[in-house]
Amino acid sequence: MNEIAPEMWAKVPPGAAMAAAPPPAPTYGQEVRRRLWANKPAVISIVFIVALVLAAFFGPYFSPHTYFRQDLKLSNIPPAFETYAVAQTDGSVTRFFLNASNFNLYEVDAEGHVLGLLRGGRKDILKKNQPYEFGDQAVTLDYSKLPARLLLEDGTELRPSGWSWNRTYLFGTDQLGRDILVRQLYGAQISLTVAFVATLVNFFIGVFYGGIAGYVGGRVDAVMMRIVEIISTIPLTLYVVLLMVVFDSGLLSIIVAIGSVFWVDMARIVRGQILSLKSQDYVAAARTMGASPARILTRHLLPNSIGPIIVTLTMLIPSAIFIESFMSFIGLGVTPPLASWGSLTSEAVETLRTYPHQLFFPAAAISLTMFAFNFLGDGLRDALDPRLRG
Repeated sequence: MNEIAPEMWAKVPPGAAMAAAPPPAPTYGQEVRRRLWANKPAVISIVFIVALVLAAFFGPYFSPHTYFRQDLKLSNIPPAFETYAVAQTDGSVTRFFLNASNFNLYEVDAEGHVLGLLRGGRKDILKKNQPYEFGDQAVTLDYSKLPARLLLEDGTELRPSGWSWNRTYLFGTDQLGRDILVRQLYGAQISLTVAFVATLVNFFIGVFYGGIAGYVGGRVDAVMMRIVEIISTIPLTLYVVLLMVVFDSGLLSIIVAIGSVFWVDMARIVRGQILSLKSQDYVAAARTMGASPARILTRHLLPNSIGPIIVTLTMLIPSAIFIESFMSFIGLGVTPPLASWGSLTSEAVETLRTYPHQLFFPAAAISLTMFAFNFLGDGLRDALDPRLRG
């Protein structure tokens, strides 16, 4: 046997072997994460949902206002307004804005903070005007012709000095003088709580109901699916309304009503997944090794169906938010002074022509939240599909 001379041995430089080796293949979780982060609408939706949850549950603590405190003197104030300035002989300037919808004047400072309602003289109902005194300056509010005008003593019209944002009430106030922003945040709390709790209940009921029906099969599957079909034939909205009438209105009643009928779609999807997976070889191997049906279902079948389950769960959340908003809109939701997006929308419809901003904020919140969860569900569906590569 020929021996190799020592001088023929060469030391491998550090890292040479690692550099020559191919990089390890990415895991399924890494592929899912990469595809999800490459989906821009899904990423934006995640950021929006996280920001919404943080704002809803922590935002009210940073506000000086509450969702129930009323101040009728400051009702129906818009989030932005045109300010007027009246200079007096002592050098001071009085700033105010005209709420053209209720013909009231409100004093503001230079930054846009609302200081209070200005009290004028006696209204002349016949001539439709009202005098105001600002030190040595007199201004007359004339609403005989619309839009209303502010006239100085010489009859000239007082022109606005510019637009200003409402720094005291960022979203304005409602017809009872309550801060719309805080009520919007509390409404988000209720709407999101109802959606997440009801969806979580639907998750457990639908997953195990559909899993048992799909795995056992036969007559048990037929009976269980007939029950699902009976529930599905009743319109969901009608069923929820009937349950709400029985349980009375309230947060708990909404959760029970939605959670008791909202699981049928999840059960059908899980049943279909289990039917396609229970004939796989690994299930037969587990059954041969003596694994119980419960273990096979919970340790083998359901984990391999987690992709469609998560996507369906994400899609159920906006549906639950919409149903809760609809129930509150027709008066079967939370009771005053509590607020949800649906009740805020219902209150704002009454003053839509005069104060459209009161309807804009809750309607925009419902729309954006439903868009965000739908985009997230689409992104998760694409990311969890192992057939999609690249």
